[in-house]
Amino acid sequence: MPSSPLQLLPKPDAVVEFRSVSKRFGAFTALDQVSFAAHAGTVHAITGENGAGKSTLMKMLAGVYSPDVGELRNFGELRHWHGAEKARLAGISTVFQELTLLPNLTVAENLFLGREPLKFGLVDRKSMVRMARAVLDGIGIALDVDTYCRDLSVGEQHLVEIAKGAAMQSRIVIYDEPTAALDSFGVEKLISLIEAQKKAGKLIFYISHRLEEIFRLCDVVTILKDGRHVRTSPTAELTRESLVSFMVGREVGQLYPNRSPSSGGDTALSVEGLKVGSADTAVSFSLCRGEILGLAGLEGQGQRELVRTIAGIMPPAGGRVCKFDTDGTQKALLANPVNVAGAGLGFVPEDRKTEGLYLTLPISRNMGLGPLRGRPWWSRVRTQGARIRNLMQEMNIRARNDRQAVSALSGGNQQKVMIGRWLLADVDVLVIEEPTRGVDVGAKAEIYRLLRDYVEKGGAVLMTSSEMTEHLGLCDRILVVRGGAIVAELDAAAATEEIVARHAFLGRSEQEIHA
Repeated sequence: MPSSPLQLLPKPDAVVEFRSVSKRFGAFTALDQVSFAAHAGTVHAITGENGAGKSTLMKMLAGVYSPDVGELRNFGELRHWHGAEKARLAGISTVFQELTLLPNLTVAENLFLGREPLKFGLVDRKSMVRMARAVLDGIGIALDVDTYCRDLSVGEQHLVEIAKGAAMQSRIVIYDEPTAALDSFGVEKLISLIEAQKKAGKLIFYISHRLEEIFRLCDVVTILKDGRHVRTSPTAELTRESLVSFMVGREVGQLYPNRSPSSGGDTALSVEGLKVGSADTAVSFSLCRGEILGLAGLEGQGQRELVRTIAGIMPPAGGRVCKFDTDGTQKALLANPVNVAGAGLGFVPEDRKTEGLYLTLPISRNMGLGPLRGRPWWSRVRTQGARIRNLMQEMNIRARNDRQAVSALSGGNQQKVMIGRWLLADVDVLVIEEPTRGVDVGAKAEIYRLLRDYVEKGGAVLMTSSEMTEHLGLCDRILVVRGGAIVAELDAAAATEEIVARHAFLGRSEQEIHA
């Protein structure tokens, strides 16, 4: 048994080669004549818009799919895995974005599930525990390996998911959007693991939409578009602008729509002396019609609690939130989500799969929930079919029809369905957590345009985002939150990442920042 979760490997020239591989699903071509090579000791990004073929290509390498045309070669040899298990035995493992842990098993049991060490034909639990501790120690994760995974927090479960990538001892590791659900601590642990795996001579495939991660971690980038290979280049030869251009055919500066000349209309939402949870400070601010207002700051500083209290999901410890209709009528909120929605405020949660959408239901049913806001259960609701189909076309929701299950849509289209639910309900205030989390660059631009169009028509948006560039590019104003308090109000057009970061870290006043 290896004593370390990482084992030094030789560095052959081409570990993986795709030679004119194609894959079709019925009439749909997922991959079309894709060819490129990947080498040991490198982190190789696979990127492109949703639907570009990234996951299909990696599933082909992992043995889930076989190419209809072309060749897959591993260390120069033609491979036909015919199943994920054979690919795993050949040294290929995948770390998924979604949790794959079994809650009724311990950390150690999950790490070595299907690969348990045996002694006299029985599971050698002492060896398994020892090996599991070595894996966690090797990547700096402090967890009790005898703890059942059901008793771990979500963040801790994701750390175990990362550890599985180290425990596999694979020559090739595929990471599928691995940071989408990680906090900053988990991201740093993942980065350390990937750097160690690279140093050990492994080949790392890194599927991601996040440009900052690609430029920080990856040596080589392969770009796919509409199932075709666009380019494979060393990361050092690309810029953020050129990468986006190759992916979607537009420059990065075009992702964000122009701000309105005047974004400060009548007050749409007033927050007065709001206290959240155990915070000692009271928060007060207003949201105006025609503007997008961002709550920025370091993770865990109270932004999430603020927007969820405003949306009626969390009870306040004090203060009040008032919404004003377009005619100036004032409505007090905070009672519950039904009361808030009935007053014309829509909430889009950060986790669309567990909190926002009914994945097994069609688009029409998911979007049709919006007009039900504030209605008694016995009321009759007219069919919204034609309006839903028109709205799908306006929002460029890419689907076969409105009867398609939401689970079959890309992340960007799922996000549009959530926003479309509230547009269909004619709410005039939107509160959005992470507007484009897990969404490709092309869909981001479309969502940004949707939100800007919405406020230009008299709506108002309050948002949080973990991406600072999103605050700077999309918002009209930025409120920096630190320790549950608002420490700065900034004009987004004049702000910089450095200024926002200083406020977020230090809580300095505007005068001190510019001193």
